[in-house]
Amino acid sequence: MRSLKLFIGSGFGSGLIPFAPGTWGSLLSLVPIYFLMRSGNIFLIPLFVLIASLLSLWVTSACVEQWGDDPGKLVMDEWAGQALTFISISSTGVLDSDLMIMGFGFILFRIFDILKPLGINKLQKYEGGAGILLDDLLAGLYALICLKTLIFIWS
Repeated sequence: MRSLKLFIGSGFGSGLIPFAPGTWGSLLSLVPIYFLMRSGNIFLIPLFVLIASLLSLWVTSACVEQWGDDPGKLVMDEWAGQALTFISISSTGVLDSDLMIMGFGFILFRIFDILKPLGINKLQKYEGGAGILLDDLLAGLYALICLKTLIFIWS
């Protein structure tokens, strides 16, 4: 069970890439997010955020025990935050436009996740999985607000 938790926590191995594991984890999460967006079912992205969040909380203790406090290899929290960035974003049905939106959402999420402005860094003070997860969810929320603004202006 422990190996399964480490595998899931590492974003199915993406967090094990030695350089910038959070970035690689966020990037890999875009694959299922893209197909969920393309499905047209507005409930799938929120469900994905919920599942990724619950998985993150479930695997945190095993990942912390294996890799230390708030380990970079634990990227399931990035999956949840990255998905939150797209929670109310619809597919345009045009590949180029969808990829551009996905790219901007990815960049915005990574900026907020790395820099941790506007109180994001304060959420890391919470113990255990909550502190590890909450900062990514807030980064995803800020990225969503910025992405929706860009889409509004762009339209």
